[in-house]
Parts: sequence; C-alpha cells; structure tokens
Amino acid sequence: MPKSIVVLGARNLGGAIVDHFLGQGWQAGAVAQSDDTLEKVRGRGALALKADAADPQQLSDALAEARSELGSLDAVVNAVTAARPSRPGPFGGGELADAGLEDFRGWAVAVAEQAFVFLSTGAAALRDSGGDALIQITGGSARRAIPGKGMWAAGAFASRALVQAAAQELRHGGIHAALLVVDATIASPKMAPFTSEAPPNSLADMAEVASAVEFLVRQGPQGMTHELVVTPAGERWIP
Repeated sequence: MPKSIVVLGARNLGGAIVDHFLGQGWQAGAVAQSDDTLEKVRGRGALALKADAADPQQLSDALAEARSELGSLDAVVNAVTAARPSRPGPFGGGELADAGLEDFRGWAVAVAEQAFVFLSTGAAALRDSGGDALIQITGGSARRAIPGKGMWAAGAFASRALVQAAAQELRHGGIHAALLVVDATIASPKMAPFTSEAPPNSLADMAEVASAVEFLVRQGPQGMTHELVVTPAGERWIP
C-alpha cells in the first residue's frame, strides 16, 4: 500500500507539497477551511479534509478521516500561515512601542498556539497509526528577530522550541519531529505582487521546499535531522 501524507494548508506551499508527494507515488490529503481551496485539493487528486487546523478536535477528526480513507497515516506536515492580526498594519506586527496586547496575540500567540495544536494532535495521531514523520515549516524569524517583526519572531521562536521538545519526546518511539526553516520569502502567487522585482535566486522555490520535506520524511531512525534550514543563493545567509 502506498504511504500517505497529510498537509495542513493547501494553498501555495501546501499545494506544492501535495503535488510533490503525489508525484512520488504517495497518497495525500490536505486540511483547509474554504470550499474553494478544498475543491482545488480534489482537483489535484488528493483527499480534501475540511477543518480548522488550529482546533484540536477538528484536526484530530480530520487526521482520523485521512487514516480511514487513505488506509494509513505516515506523515503530517504543517504549512499553515497561522498569524491572525487583529488590525491592518505592517507584516510582523510593527514596532513594539506602537503595538498593543491584541497585536501580540494575533502575531505571536496565534502562531505558537497553532504549532502546539499541530504537534500535540499530530503526534497523537501518528502514535495511533504507526506513522513516523511530523514536520513543522517556519520562516527565518525562528532563527532571529528583526525590527518591526518581533512579535512574528516570538511566535516562530515558540514554534521552534515546541518542535525541539517534541523531537526529544518522540524520537525514541519512532516518530521523527523536525523543523524546516525556509529562510527567505517563498515565490508564490500570493507573494507575486510583493516580489516582482526581486532577483529570482533570492526567493525560495516551492518545489525545492517540497523536496526538503521529502528528505526529512524519508529519513530513518538511524539518521534523523531535527532542524533543516533552506536558504536561496541570492538571499543573505547568516550562520
């Protein structure tokens, strides 16, 4: 029986990951909320799972449905952009002196909470199904904070800490938890209006990121990578 993967988030990067694994002969499902996105999931040939990825019960039910429909659950990947800003403003939340508590909750707490739900619920589902890979995708803000994006970085830092804990808790049970850091803007239809003048090699390619996910998912118990950073050649690399 082919292996099965479920991706949280089905637009842009999530869709590219689904396409990649389908092309490798896997079965795939994707979690989304909008009917339009779910229809596109079906059009890709994947199982459409309607759920709020930030709700533990809805996500648990979606993963159980995937296991039932696909016959197995071998890997779960979180490609959701989880920030929920409370008001219009600069990406990342802006400067701390100009922000309020609701801004912090939308840019930092929402991101950390969604990562927790993914790791907690995903780990439980993989334990029940015998699956072995749990991959959280994040950005370069998980490695460093920059002015104007401190709240966004706080959520990313928290996600990194949660993955580190999960990796230590799960690895001896055969579940590989890993953080995939994409340290660049990802070229996608969503970002096209903001990246039209960017040098091509400065943007991360969704297909390359999907290949990195496959690298992590296929690792065995004798060679686990718990944190992987992808940086395009045209983007500044910081050790």
